[in-house]
Amino acid sequence: MPDFNAIQDALVHCDKDKLLGLVNSELARETLAADILNQGLIAGMDIVGGKMENGDMFIPEVLMSAQAMGECVAILKPLLGEGESVGGSNVIIGTVKGDLHDIGKNLVGMMLESAGMTVHNIGVDIGPEDFVTQIKEKDARIVCLSTLLTTTMPMMKQTIDAIVEAGLRDQVKIMVGGAPVTQAFADEIGADGFAPDAGSASRLAKTLVN
Repeated sequence: MPDFNAIQDALVHCDKDKLLGLVNSELARETLAADILNQGLIAGMDIVGGKMENGDMFIPEVLMSAQAMGECVAILKPLLGEGESVGGSNVIIGTVKGDLHDIGKNLVGMMLESAGMTVHNIGVDIGPEDFVTQIKEKDARIVCLSTLLTTTMPMMKQTIDAIVEAGLRDQVKIMVGGAPVTQAFADEIGADGFAPDAGSASRLAKTLVN
């Protein structure tokens, strides 16, 4: 029987070498790559996200877990059959115009990738028209807007307005986050959801697309 619990445990404990060894061992035993991905790695990152929300894991540890998972996914990708791709819903994530902060955004992006989504991290200081262009080019289903400054919070509203004006609002779910952002603000500007941290952002994204 595959030992997916051991994979999850190694991921939660940020033990990259052990994790890579376990993944390769399962492949040698002819465990399906898709099962290792879904029942081992993605399930493990769900645990990591929960621990981050509860304050049991902190950003450096979460980053280590996400990076370890990334190396494992690189091994599994060529072995995934048709319909088993790690690329799920296309996600656009960026920091809105006027704000150059990216640590929180990058962590959310890594968590969404760990949840099996295809993430296009388009950077910082991104204008509304650029978000619109990226939605069209990437056929996005989720857009994540980030800011750390109260002064650029209105740019989130301007970005959503631009998405509406472009006729793309029905195509995408819009998530917002960042230190000054609240659920009340998300409701006020017409976003579909707000997440206070990367773990809950990952869970919210899965809820929105399902």
